Amino acid sequence: MDRTEAGVYVHRCATLAALLEVSAYPKPGNVHRTRDQPHTRFEHFLAGSVALGDAMGRLAEEGFEAEGGERRWEDVGLGRAVFMAVSDSLRWQRGGNVNLGVALLFAPIAAAAGAALRKGDAVTVKELRERLDVVTRSTTPEDAVLVYEAIRTAMNPLVLGDVEDLDVYDDSSSNRIVEKGMNLLDIFRLCSGRDYVCREWTSHFPVTFEEGYPSLKEGLGEGGVNTAVVDTFLKILSKNPDSLIRRKSGDERASEVSERARAIVEVGGYGEEAGREMTVALDAVLAEAKGALNPGTTADLTASSLFVALLEGWRP
Repeated sequence: MDRTEAGVYVHRCATLAALLEVSAYPKPGNVHRTRDQPHTRFEHFLAGSVALGDAMGRLAEEGFEAEGGERRWEDVGLGRAVFMAVSDSLRWQRGGNVNLGVALLFAPIAAAAGAALRKGDAVTVKELRERLDVVTRSTTPEDAVLVYEAIRTAMNPLVLGDVEDLDVYDDSSSNRIVEKGMNLLDIFRLCSGRDYVCREWTSHFPVTFEEGYPSLKEGLGEGGVNTAVVDTFLKILSKNPDSLIRRKSGDERASEVSERARAIVEVGGYGEEAGREMTVALDAVLAEAKGALNPGTTADLTASSLFVALLEGWRP
């Protein structure tokens, strides 16, 4: 596979992963094909999913070049790609931030996939995770500054919340990042205790590779795509109280939602009649909160799990 082919392959996998995630229903509390939120609709997510593909394809091409020694890993440009993905998404729909978390998770995976494809036409999970470690360790202060810009572009400060050090909305933070020589791993270590996207970066993507991806593989072998994606979402949520709910509504409410998800998993998940009824009921309850109980981070982690499965060769 050559550089261009690698970029096209990863572009398509990224787009399809994001589309399949948002199309699965009823993922409790999320926008999906049968439920919108007050200001963000299903079609906004569809448009955002398609829009982020270009940035992921370019990252794959740059990862392909870095693997071959044609560019330094430090010059791959993860921060630039995340900012590009967010900007493209906002240009193509009017529902606001629909995939910042997805872009942050997809970006290093896309670069790692491009590197893996340098040596063949297939991606194995082992190769992908090995190269992912190189990608995340090789980011730069410029990457961190551009990710800050992407976050400011995409997110409402009230949703993101305040932090004591290097706040995204503090005008001096970018200068301090450069002065201290901090890369994205340094930044994400500051928030890994309260945000699961940050934790993925700093912990070798454990939920994506050790929870979400295995759940998908098992579910896709037993039933349809929709059930497998919903069950994966529920399993992730049952073990990881959602970061977005924690920021909006507090730890107690996030834990309550995870307990409800755990109860569904324990009766066999969405594929069982009792599980279906419980899933539909939970979706209705969370939707009544008008976004305050939206497990958005769980959706991002479900999408990254789908991305890995597609890169490995699974097709719906």
